[in-house]
Amino acid sequence: MAELTALESLIEMGFARGRAEKALALTGNQGIEAAMDWLMEHEDDPEADEPLPTPALCGSTLGREPGPEGPEAAAGERRPGLTDEERQEQTKRMMELVAQKQREREEREEREALERERQRRKQGQELTAARQRLQEDEMRRAAEERRREKAEELAARQRVREKIERDKAERAKKYGGSMSSQPSLPATEPGPVPSSPSQEPPTKREYDQCRIQVRLPDGTSLTQTFQAREQLAAVRLYVELNRGGEAGGAQDPVQLLSGFPRRAFSEADMERPLQELGLVPSAVLIVAKKCPS
Repeated sequence: MAELTALESLIEMGFARGRAEKALALTGNQGIEAAMDWLMEHEDDPEADEPLPTPALCGSTLGREPGPEGPEAAAGERRPGLTDEERQEQTKRMMELVAQKQREREEREEREALERERQRRKQGQELTAARQRLQEDEMRRAAEERRREKAEELAARQRVREKIERDKAERAKKYGGSMSSQPSLPATEPGPVPSSPSQEPPTKREYDQCRIQVRLPDGTSLTQTFQAREQLAAVRLYVELNRGGEAGGAQDPVQLLSGFPRRAFSEADMERPLQELGLVPSAVLIVAKKCPS
């Protein structure tokens, strides 16, 4: 049974003559399978329809096995045609081969698509993990910044408290130094003394501090808190250090008066504690210029 040439077989399978000739020429006339592979790979290639240069077609007949030239070759080419049944059988085999090549290509494309999808998902997972790590790093840095700010705030408050304590200690040392040199008074209260018009009844509650408001001659006032056992001299010293300067340079010594009942404190009173003078828990004193003796 005579068989179709490779070119005729490709044309019978539905391929265009130009593409079939080009496929056979570019595959070196190695057979129909090589030509079909080329045609399947270049199925969507628009350049596959362009004709080959003339030299590519010279020297051999497309789709035929090379053989001796001459009368024998010419006689061999005049072979009888195929019957319809043989043509259908050969076409059937070619179509099965085409279908097989098509399935192989689809399977290969499907594997490549699955691989691309796997790579895409992997890249997406890596990108998500990178974003999550970045968010965690930002949250950790924000938490560290808040802890640092809180620690700095606590340290600043501690420094302020320490400064207040130092100021209190310096003020106590400054205004209560004269009393610290004297022996401490006993904890018991003094016994009852005869009442006098200028003496207030003893208080029932013990106070550790007293608030003194001092009215200056110019109408302004000074307010300060003293210890209940500090001497009245500490109040006078505080007034002399904090009152405004007067025209003329030197400042005259001051005398402290109580508002009600009205009382002028003497030099002996300056050595007495505020608690003993009845100035606890609060009192208002008036500053007057001390008359020269």
